[in-house]
Amino acid sequence: MNGGLSVSVSVSVSMVVMILMAVRLSEPVGGTEEVHASLKNRLGSGRNMKVHCQSKDNDLGEQVVADGGEFGWDFSVNAWGTTLFYCDTEWEQVQDYHFDAYSFERDYVRCQSQCTWLISQEGIYALNNVTGFWEFFYTWSQSD
Repeated sequence: MNGGLSVSVSVSVSMVVMILMAVRLSEPVGGTEEVHASLKNRLGSGRNMKVHCQSKDNDLGEQVVADGGEFGWDFSVNAWGTTLFYCDTEWEQVQDYHFDAYSFERDYVRCQSQCTWLISQEGIYALNNVTGFWEFFYTWSQSD
């Protein structure tokens, strides 16, 4: 009789462990629940820009961002560490420039929960939340 109870308890403990592992795997990597990404238009002289951002699963549509304005969105990092949002942007001097606005491999540590981009006439800057400095990431003469 004790042998049957031991097997039953062992099976129950195994089931609980498997359920807890499944729940943990469904959570975002590193416990980061959400990331906020944003693009700031700092082209100056009243220049608007168009942006169209998307991931494999989410198309955010085309947006017109006024000079001095900002476009942002929230998302969760997937459990596999493959989250990628990319954007196409254009303004009067640049047409269809493609860049990665969030790549887990590149941005998980650098951005943490806030991934901020500044669009300027020179190119695109990214805020490094670890150092607190703006980094020059993309120049208009080449596409990523």
